[in-house]
Amino acid sequence: MFSETHILQKLYNMNSKRKASAGGREAIGAVMDALRVARVQLSVLNHQVGSRAEVRDVDFDCLDLISIHSPVSPGALARLAGLHPATMTGILDRLERGGLISRDRDPDDRRAVVIRMLPERNAEVYRLYAGMNSLIDEICRDYDDEQLELIVAFLGRVSEAGATAAEQLAEASAQG
Repeated sequence: MFSETHILQKLYNMNSKRKASAGGREAIGAVMDALRVARVQLSVLNHQVGSRAEVRDVDFDCLDLISIHSPVSPGALARLAGLHPATMTGILDRLERGGLISRDRDPDDRRAVVIRMLPERNAEVYRLYAGMNSLIDEICRDYDDEQLELIVAFLGRVSEAGATAAEQLAEASAQG
């Protein structure tokens, strides 16, 4: 694991190089660099949690999507995750064997199924995030409500941009 000092030094070095060539875009470059570093660090954390919970990284991503969108159909989950439906079947099989999800009949269409989280096993997984949750609580205490609302809005827009960019890449791949 890298220390916070190491990460901040890397950001400083990246931003120093960017300042020399960006001409007025330093703040945007710093945000982009910080998002990259945060993405990697969160990926490392998720990998560690997934390893302890014996869940593959892609399965863990799908579990997060199920948590957010539950109940969700397998087809809708595949679209949200940007995965082929056949790949989704294997992921759902592993998550079901691990006791993390259930496949239930869709109450609106008895021919279809919906995926739901199973709270007992998932509580174990979420306990692995207790350290991160405590650290986020500490960080958030440094900001007032207005600043936190701005951060939430920014992160929401970043998430939307990521979804749009992923859709554009998927469409481009489908076209040729």
